[in-house]
Amino acid sequence: MASVIILGAKGRFGRAAAQAFAEAGWTVTRAGRGLSGADCVEVDATDAQALQEVCVGQDVIVNAVNPPYDQWMRTIPKLTGAVIAAARAVGATVMIPGNIYNYGRLLPPMLREDTPWIANTRKGGIRIRMEQTYRDSRVRTIVLRGGDFIDTQQSGNWFESYIAPKAAQGKLTYPGPRDCVHAWAYLPDMARAMVGLAEKRDQFSPFEEFSFEGYALTGDALIAHVERIMGKPMRVSRLPWIGVWVMGLWSPLMREVFEMRYLWRRPHAIDGSKLHAALPEFQATPVEKALAVYLTESTDSYV
Repeated sequence: MASVIILGAKGRFGRAAAQAFAEAGWTVTRAGRGLSGADCVEVDATDAQALQEVCVGQDVIVNAVNPPYDQWMRTIPKLTGAVIAAARAVGATVMIPGNIYNYGRLLPPMLREDTPWIANTRKGGIRIRMEQTYRDSRVRTIVLRGGDFIDTQQSGNWFESYIAPKAAQGKLTYPGPRDCVHAWAYLPDMARAMVGLAEKRDQFSPFEEFSFEGYALTGDALIAHVERIMGKPMRVSRLPWIGVWVMGLWSPLMREVFEMRYLWRRPHAIDGSKLHAALPEFQATPVEKALAVYLTESTDSYV
């Protein structure tokens, strides 16, 4: 039976990955801070020695640790070095949920594995350096790159936190032009795709990227889906980016959020052809079914 350790298992992708691997029959170890249960270990993932000890016997290391934006600069290089050292020591494959920050502010309308990385944002530069470090290490690494997450519960993502927290009251807030296409990834689907790639990991190159297609939706299309699910029209307001900018004058986190405004003004979708070729039997969840999981089960708490 294959084994996997999920670093950052309390986080949004880590939680989804732990569930997907367990449902696929893997032996799962959840790692992080503040976890409880027989399958959990407490570890500082930036401590190379401690991390190596908890990774002994693991076939796959999922690095789902995602510090707050304003901590990326000081945390991600240490984390990357520790994960590489642990994977090399125990002979494990590293798997990473990637994002589209690598493509920069002028990202093209269709994103593929061969789309150039252009580091013209702070966080894009950090991600590029991180992934290049994995590539140079020759440790077997698989990056599964997706758009903004749609979760099954409130977890700090754009959809739940900014767009639809008041959907039950018939109110939505949209961050950009409503005719602009935006890439979304349903977390349970992306986690299942990662499991599928993990089961075929020996067939891939030492460093491999896969793009997760997810859903390409304009603001109007997303709003229409929400209205059908909720059974009523939505009153839609615009996200006050000027307020985010003002908060960013004293909040490093809000400053980093403001840097990502371009993703709501630059139309983009993700080409999943390579992933489909690797996982031909993978079936994505229909978009309204995915949105309904959150909207119908979680919005009551916001009424």
